[in-house]
Amino acid sequence: MSIKYCDQHKDCERQRLYRRFCAALVGIILLLLLIVLIVWLVLRPTKPRFFLNDVSIVCINVSSASYLTVTMQATLASRNTNDRVGIYYDSADVYAEYRAMQITVPTSLPPFFQPPNDATVWAPFLSASNVPLPVYLATALTQDETAGYLLVTIRVDGWIRWKAGAFITSHYHLRVRCPALLTVNDGQGSYGSNAGGGLGYFKFQRAAPCIVDV
Repeated sequence: MSIKYCDQHKDCERQRLYRRFCAALVGIILLLLLIVLIVWLVLRPTKPRFFLNDVSIVCINVSSASYLTVTMQATLASRNTNDRVGIYYDSADVYAEYRAMQITVPTSLPPFFQPPNDATVWAPFLSASNVPLPVYLATALTQDETAGYLLVTIRVDGWIRWKAGAFITSHYHLRVRCPALLTVNDGQGSYGSNAGGGLGYFKFQRAAPCIVDV
């Protein structure tokens, strides 16, 4: 009987030590999470702000078979408005859309770190050759050019992280939409006195803030 009681006593001690270890581990994890939450609330990192400064269309052409060939250059500015939080841009692709359809292949931006209260400017070229367009979209593009106004959207899709001191967050999905209104031949359209396309044919109206989702 004494041997059985001793074995039971050892089992109880082992279970007690195991429960204490689990409680201590849970307490440490909760403490770390609380510290991270306090740091996050104190620093309050905000998402970056984007601006579209310019769009230059070098060439754009829709063939009779509704195939689009386009080359343009977009000038984008990103600003980190945080006072004590930096931003890692681990990856980011830029492309152009017309009426919710992607019309250029993605252009990758180089990864970089943006310090607090810092601004960065990119000027990537966006292009595509022989992109098949639905007939209605090719017709709409031709009509817009004829009317003298063309609205495209410059998109940024990537992944970022925030850095506060030694603390670095996990990845967050960055989505940016920048509407770009261009006049065609000074608003006269393709039947104006300067028809023919090129850099002087399409004019970007003004710098515009972008919609940023993180």
